[in-house]
Amino acid sequence: MIGFEKTTKWLIMLAVGLMLSGCDCESGPNQTLVIAGETFTLEVVTTEADIQRGMGGRETIAPDGGMLFVFPEARSRRFWMKNCIIPLDIMFLDARGRITAIHQMPAEPLQNETETLSDYEDRLPGYRSLLGAQFAIELEYGRIGELGLERGQKLEMPLDCLKKRLP
Repeated sequence: MIGFEKTTKWLIMLAVGLMLSGCDCESGPNQTLVIAGETFTLEVVTTEADIQRGMGGRETIAPDGGMLFVFPEARSRRFWMKNCIIPLDIMFLDARGRITAIHQMPAEPLQNETETLSDYEDRLPGYRSLLGAQFAIELEYGRIGELGLERGQKLEMPLDCLKKRLP
């Protein structure tokens, strides 16, 4: 009976430790994150095709929604507003969840019929991570400022769990 009590106690301590570690991995396409005290449901994007598409073509984004991009490694990143018809905020995060850069990205005019794809892509401004980034989060335009987030802040994220979502 003593062995059973020790095992039960150990399992309870392990479960509590896992809960406190922030490893709240979710299966499915979304991840819930608490950012600056507010809960967001973010669409997790890990494949090259989904990363390239991003928020392109979307007409709305919920105040508590957004997109969480997960990359295999931390490196310099550049995002643009290709095919995006709504303005967005973006923050880049390093492998530890620290914000490396924040940008407001206004919507750009879409490719017009006389413009080649190359010309269209060349005129789009790029928004850079400045430092190595393994994650990027896009939110509704103006939300990052409303939340009071700044470069250098660390977000509590289930980092290891998110990295396991990579293909």
